[in-house]
Amino acid sequence: MKPILALACLALLTAPLAACGGNGDDKLAGRVEDAADNRADQMEAMASNLEDRADRTRDIGEQRADAIDAADINAQAMSNAQKDEIVANQAAAVR
Repeated sequence: MKPILALACLALLTAPLAACGGNGDDKLAGRVEDAADNRADQMEAMASNLEDRADRTRDIGEQRADAIDAADINAQAMSNAQKDEIVANQAAAVR
C-alpha cells in the first residue's frame, strides 16, 4: 500500500510540471496512469484471494489433522505408501 501512496504523491507533485507542456500528452499520460492503477488494483485483489485460499488450506489441514488424532490411527502399522496417500489426499482436497 505504501508504494501506491508514494506513487500518488509523486503524481501530485509532478502534475503542475506536466501541465506546462501543452503537447496534448496529458491525456495519454493520464490513461497510462489509470491503466497502471487498474492493474495494481487487480493484482491486490488476486493477492487477497490467494491469502484467503491459503487460510482455508491451513484450516482444512488442521481439521484433518485433528480428525486423525481423534481417530487414534495406528500410524506405526501403516506403510509409507499409505501415509503418503493420506498426505496426497489432503493436498488434493484443498485445491
